[in-house]
Amino acid sequence: MDLENEDKVENNNSEAGTEKSKTEKVLTLSTWVVILGAWYIVTKLELFSPTLLPPPTEVVTAFFKLLKDGYNGIALWVHLGASFRRLFIALGLAIITAIPIGLLSGYVSKVKAIVDSVVEFYRPLPPLAYYTLLILWFGIDDKSKIILLFLAAFAPIYIACISAVRKINQDYILSAKSLGASQKKIFFKIVLPACLPEIFTGIRTAFGVAYTTLVSSEMIAATSGIGWMVLDASNFLKSEVIFIGIFIMGISGVLIDAGLRFIERKIVFWKGKV
Repeated sequence: MDLENEDKVENNNSEAGTEKSKTEKVLTLSTWVVILGAWYIVTKLELFSPTLLPPPTEVVTAFFKLLKDGYNGIALWVHLGASFRRLFIALGLAIITAIPIGLLSGYVSKVKAIVDSVVEFYRPLPPLAYYTLLILWFGIDDKSKIILLFLAAFAPIYIACISAVRKINQDYILSAKSLGASQKKIFFKIVLPACLPEIFTGIRTAFGVAYTTLVSSEMIAATSGIGWMVLDASNFLKSEVIFIGIFIMGISGVLIDAGLRFIERKIVFWKGKV
């Protein structure tokens, strides 16, 4: 009887979760229908100049023209490729350096004493505040931008790793030691798996910070990329191109974050189940 009751409870919870998910999807879709509808109505009533707020139809037409002819003779995919190349190289470098350094800093106090003060010093600084120095040192090309994005992404991942290590239940580590487990096994079998959920949260946060910094840096010193395209369009009052750039940045950001969450579900499959 107990097993039957447990199965019923699980089925009820599953059905409740499915209904909740459907409701959330309907609310999300409804929100965007209202936003787009309001945009259409406002432009139809001509409450604002088309230069300031172009109609949705004009933006869609400009998008297909942009796909066909590019912007200023440069294909849209070239601008996207330039931005994503800078972003993913920097994010990859941040992940492969911040995770081991962050875990070691949380695990070994001497490492934390060396690294933590440096990270805490530059972390509150607006990335663009020291971007001018990076341009002077490394030039105006991609190298300075990648270093800027690396620094912007490093701090959130590093902090997430330290926080994750501190939250580990010490009883697990002590139990493993009492059973004769080596430090290496404790790290890879207990510490790392326990930290993975928070590490992914740090990576997602780092992506958001790096993407924002990327667009800002392209608006200051670049000749390609989505940020540069939006800035150049604003100089010539091409508001439809500005809207296209904003939509591209928003949609690509959502898709990349969804990809990170999908990878997290595959790797950290036990999250929320224990």
